[in-house]
Amino acid sequence: MQKRVNINSAEPNALKAMMGLETYLSNISISKTLKELIKIRASQINGCAYCIDMHTKDALKNGETNQRIFLLNAWKETSDIFTDEERAILMITEEVTLIHQNGLSDETYEKALQFFSENQIAEIIMAVITINAWNRIALSGHFQPGQAFA
Repeated sequence: MQKRVNINSAEPNALKAMMGLETYLSNISISKTLKELIKIRASQINGCAYCIDMHTKDALKNGETNQRIFLLNAWKETSDIFTDEERAILMITEEVTLIHQNGLSDETYEKALQFFSENQIAEIIMAVITINAWNRIALSGHFQPGQAFA
């Protein structure tokens, strides 16, 4: 694969802005487990090997199980691997990541309100938006799994 622009060196202020989002996300109320599920699932949808590699490793360090990571791309087909709360987050992740299809549906939003406050739903949406931006940076730059970002 051809080497591409490195956002960090070419546009460091853009990277600072992204890191501002990461700082915000580090202080939100949803758990690390839920944040990693968002990051992995969006990265799977977007086909971002760099981010899948990074976030599955982070999830494992945070106590996530291999089974749940292996089944994440087929979460709808499982009955008791993911909680209803996790299912709501995964549906938001998919619908926001695939925004061009139908967007965040009323049904998914109403389901999420059973588990999360409006503020938490906003946090979830921002987490999805942020990993989608990172996916696009990594894919556009041809980042490879295990490669240093700098």
